[in-house]
Amino acid sequence: MADLAQGRIAMSDDQAFEVGRNLATTPGSVVFENELMQLIQYAPVTAKVHKRPLLIIPPCINKFYILDLQPENSLVAHAVAQGHTVFLVSWRNVGAEQGHLGWDDYIEQGVLQAVAVTRRISRADRVNALGFCIGGTLLASALAVAAARGGHPAASVTLLTTMLDFADTGELGLMVDEAMVAKREACIGRGGLLRGRELAQVFAALRANDLIWPYVVNGYFKGQAPAAFDLLFWNGDDTNLPGPMYCWYLRQTYLENRLREPGGTVQCGVPVDLSSVTEPAFVYASREDHIVPWQTAYASTALLGGDCRFVLGASGHIAGVINPPAKRKRHHWIGAVQADAAAWLDAAGQVEGSWWPAWTDWLRAHAGALVKAPRLAGNAEFPVIEAAPGRYVKTPAA
Repeated sequence: MADLAQGRIAMSDDQAFEVGRNLATTPGSVVFENELMQLIQYAPVTAKVHKRPLLIIPPCINKFYILDLQPENSLVAHAVAQGHTVFLVSWRNVGAEQGHLGWDDYIEQGVLQAVAVTRRISRADRVNALGFCIGGTLLASALAVAAARGGHPAASVTLLTTMLDFADTGELGLMVDEAMVAKREACIGRGGLLRGRELAQVFAALRANDLIWPYVVNGYFKGQAPAAFDLLFWNGDDTNLPGPMYCWYLRQTYLENRLREPGGTVQCGVPVDLSSVTEPAFVYASREDHIVPWQTAYASTALLGGDCRFVLGASGHIAGVINPPAKRKRHHWIGAVQADAAAWLDAAGQVEGSWWPAWTDWLRAHAGALVKAPRLAGNAEFPVIEAAPGRYVKTPAA
């Protein structure tokens, strides 16, 4: 009855977790907010920090705290411990009043606004920027928009399980065709919401033997309540998207694959060319990822205009990314960029354990000199609004 009431099969003990109590607990402050996002600045834990801050753009189809689940598996906390001043975008779980927002709003009010505020608070010349999944697609697009306007606000770019070339989108691509996109455009393309529950059902259906049937068997046949699992609690925390934004994304990427073409899309009034993103890039993919095939993530190395490093991790879309070094789990592959993904894998070397140290070593080279850690979050122009994780991430999908 409880599952019927919530419209989904429970995969985790939802009573065991609460955002801000035992999830998303890395200390920080919200220092900016607008209609679309809040910007969090995390408190330093080292006496000195690198001059250039790290700005994280998480996916907008999920809540940001996948990157800050609990202290022992938080990528945010790990970066803070490495001496980085970390800023993070917390996307709003949009309601009907934001149903008119489009892709350009996510670029302008989201990524570029976050970059500008981060630079003004930190007084840094540039930021190190990280995008995860669709957050990486937004980040690369935003940096290309900035380049078209004559600016290069990033010192480096990290893309985690991100698609820029949508030639092979795996199983998800089988669900996208002209009739499907046209129907969505007619329904919500000019306003309205894509409900988070719809996306959640699609992703669960792609891995039904992992994300549906075990819980049917254990819960309904065996009478066993689901265990407490932070990742699956996050997975059930649905997030809505504005219809116009979602429809633009579907057509321009999955259906027509125009983002990879120089000038193939016009974003925020300018033609976008990903080769204008000339910052050094760290591109990560997960080998068993069913949402972003690793070979598709690898294709980004040929689209971006700067020096690229590619790292392939074991496991899937989420578990491959959230792999803290202390767990001593899995392995990853590192090698020089080759002409294609197959040649890269043939030449790559396997390394035991997490890929996080390889990334933090790479990031350190782009983070600037060590300076005294800021005593307070924000500044006179951007005072603290509230404590992290903020209100936006706690808003349930209506």
